[in-house]
Amino acid sequence: MSIVEGKAAPDFTLHDQNDKEVSLSQFKGNIVVVYFYPKDNTPG
Repeated sequence: MSIVEGKAAPDFTLHDQNDKEVSLSQFKGNIVVVYFYPKDNTPG
């Protein structure tokens, strides 16, 4: 699955800092910024 600029993002669920599940669909109708940084806590 690829993500295309201008298209709706697929729904997904992740755990927050308190181990509570948070889904993208919970924010429907709001502007959301999702930032992934793959090198967090890794060498290099």
